[in-house]
Amino acid sequence: MSVSWQSDTPPEAVRVSGYGWLRVAVKGAALAVLVFGCLALLLVLRLIERPLFGLQRPVTPFLTMFVCRNAFRIMGIGFQTRGEIMRHPGVVVANHSSWLDIFALNARKRIYFVSKSEVANWPGIGWLARATGTVFITRDPRQAAEQKQVFSDRLTAGHKLLFFPEGTSTDGQRVLAFKPTLFASLFEAELREILYVQPVSVVFHAPEGAEPRFYGWWGDMDFGGHLVKILSASRQGRVEITYHAPIKVSEAGDRKALAATCQQIVAAGHAALRHKEVGK
Repeated sequence: MSVSWQSDTPPEAVRVSGYGWLRVAVKGAALAVLVFGCLALLLVLRLIERPLFGLQRPVTPFLTMFVCRNAFRIMGIGFQTRGEIMRHPGVVVANHSSWLDIFALNARKRIYFVSKSEVANWPGIGWLARATGTVFITRDPRQAAEQKQVFSDRLTAGHKLLFFPEGTSTDGQRVLAFKPTLFASLFEAELREILYVQPVSVVFHAPEGAEPRFYGWWGDMDFGGHLVKILSASRQGRVEITYHAPIKVSEAGDRKALAATCQQIVAAGHAALRHKEVGK
């Protein structure tokens, strides 16, 4: 996950009132119990799950879904989805505007994120990412073959991998061009005939009276400050997710064509959700 993209104007500074800090304390404590309590349980379950099932994870992904869905309940953020979850083997691709995307996309669907290797060493987030089966990749060409094998092993094990092809996060008001790099591994001879790609549009609607970019996390924004901003808010907004029809890899042409097609679908779905909100 990268946050190098810059918006036209900087985000507003966080201003927290006395009651706001009370909300931060209460919601923050509840989130910590939920996330880290379930993380401890997940690690215990993995001691049983790993030797019995190997790469297969028949139990622990449901615990991740439980945590993510209830995190939104604690924060007070509405959660709504539309469309059918893909049943085919393959990957999921989505637009990326916030660390909240991780919770949103995990809340309904059993998935495993693909992330840059640096995330594995981030305090807190790195522990959660490793425990939930995230696939870490590097930009080192010397490891390309090894990383393709990891992708292949996980996909043939039935895992739904999810990555953000924009390569960065935005303010949530647009969808950037999709980079085709990670799509290349889907065209391996043993995979292209069996894999599908499901495009997903994610839109966070700001609380009433707040600027539209309220939930966006991009550029050099601080995670702690952004978390405080969200938890301290007296009103919350909601997230909407649209699951689009899957695309069969073997019918998509090449990686560039597949990336472009997915971007068009995600961008159209993103615009439809935003315009629907504006029209209310």
